[in-house]
Amino acid sequence: MGDTQTHQNEFRSTIAGITVKGRAHSLSAWFVLALRLVIGFAFFYSGVEKIQGGFDAQGYLANVAATNGNPLEGLFLWISQTPWFIDIVNVAVPWGEAAIGLGIIVGLLTRLAAFFGALMMLLFYFGNWDMAHGPINSDFMYMLVFLSVAAFGAGRILGLDAYVEQYEIDGQPLIEKYPSLEYLLG
Repeated sequence: MGDTQTHQNEFRSTIAGITVKGRAHSLSAWFVLALRLVIGFAFFYSGVEKIQGGFDAQGYLANVAATNGNPLEGLFLWISQTPWFIDIVNVAVPWGEAAIGLGIIVGLLTRLAAFFGALMMLLFYFGNWDMAHGPINSDFMYMLVFLSVAAFGAGRILGLDAYVEQYEIDGQPLIEKYPSLEYLLG
């Protein structure tokens, strides 16, 4: 059986003066990889289906938000009645899902892709607004998966980001020469 040593990886973060810390088991890397691949495949598949099926968001935007007490009802209605915006949405949603999914699957520009995936899921969360079972639904959970993929730098686990970050420019790894790329890669 593979290397399943009990080595613990410590992590710590402080926000607004509150520090949290923990330890992850070495097997955690496999679960982070699994999260990345599953959410990447789900988004890629959904995008490809929409591209092949002729996606049109107009009816959804015009009707769904008005039926569920959505706090963004006015915004969704405005979008549905603005032809140029519908044209953008009809391209951005299916092609965005496919591109985000593909980037997440191969682990390239993973944090950037995960950010846009989380943003899309936040918009879907409001579009599918339903408090019948409380404020947490599958869209909210998918948003958290994208944020987890970004936070754990999942693109460095059998992903292309690990190679891109180490690409040398003037004898220095890309991520060291341009540290702000950490917000896009990883």
